[in-house]
Amino acid sequence: MNNQLEMFKKLTEAKGIPGNEKDIRNLMKDYINQYVDEISTDKLGSLICKKIGNEDGPKIMLAGHMDEIGFLVANIDDKGFITFQTLGGWNGKVMGSQKVIITTSKGDEYIGIINSKPSKDAKASIDKDTMFIDIGVDSKEEVEKLGIRQGDMITPYFEFSKMANTKYLLAKAWDDRVGCALCIDILKEIKNQKHENIVYAVGTVQEEVGCRGAKTASQVINPDVGFSLDVSIANDTPGNDTRLGDGKLGNGPQIHIFDGGTVGHIGLKNYLVNLAEELEIPYQINALPFGGTDASQMHLAHDGAPCISIGIPTRYIHSHASIIHKDDYDNTVKLMSEFIKRLNNDEYKKILEF
Repeated sequence: MNNQLEMFKKLTEAKGIPGNEKDIRNLMKDYINQYVDEISTDKLGSLICKKIGNEDGPKIMLAGHMDEIGFLVANIDDKGFITFQTLGGWNGKVMGSQKVIITTSKGDEYIGIINSKPSKDAKASIDKDTMFIDIGVDSKEEVEKLGIRQGDMITPYFEFSKMANTKYLLAKAWDDRVGCALCIDILKEIKNQKHENIVYAVGTVQEEVGCRGAKTASQVINPDVGFSLDVSIANDTPGNDTRLGDGKLGNGPQIHIFDGGTVGHIGLKNYLVNLAEELEIPYQINALPFGGTDASQMHLAHDGAPCISIGIPTRYIHSHASIIHKDDYDNTVKLMSEFIKRLNNDEYKKILEF
């Protein structure tokens, strides 16, 4: 396994739900430290990594959120079964019979399996409120002796894998460890390149519960232009939903012109499209009638900033496992790196003149 795939493995297999992103923050910091000039953390926990090209140039914010969808221990019944609070958008249809890991405040880990109370109607949809986690004990006291308490982190149990076509990569938490990895590799790409900007690569916290880390980090940075680097919906499987666009794995990053939190800045969108076409970088355009990314907060900071979401097409998001295509990742690194190398104060003025 090469160094990049090893990074993907470590980032996706690490555990970090909203409000508990410490392990991912430490990993991201270790990987990106050699490519930046300064590293800081805001009071909510977002990691802010600064690379200076020109102190008087535009401030570019790249945001990948560190948190993944997961759960919190809510209660433990007398028989030792654990009920939980979902964090992020979960569908009950994908949760049943899935393995999870409960991590205690001391770092001890225990495997459990999600199940639900039986229903007389076999065709009925599965209600998350009827679900519980079985860790293989007989009593509440036994659970408590293990050190498991209310509020402890619960994450999906899944290992990173290459698939039959080795460009297809399967893992948990691509949403949004792929954005964290992009921040690292984009800064790596421009390390020895001349550019006229101040680049901030940010690992944000608590995106899955309301883009909260992006709000605080954007207030610290006050970006001139911003990108949310996140997953997007690959709508290329059987029974696809026409409302979700026509995103396909391997066809390039998706430039989001609209979602539930942001209208993509038209000047920035046009600049990216022209750049991609000039460099023959494949890209896709997408609009979603719902959802949102860190761009929803970034574009509102201070007096506002042109922002847009760049999505890696991903199958089966918001489940225990999802799939990306390596070519889409590489083309996103190329597009963002070229954008940074070309942007300067004059080019920035052109973006604003939409």
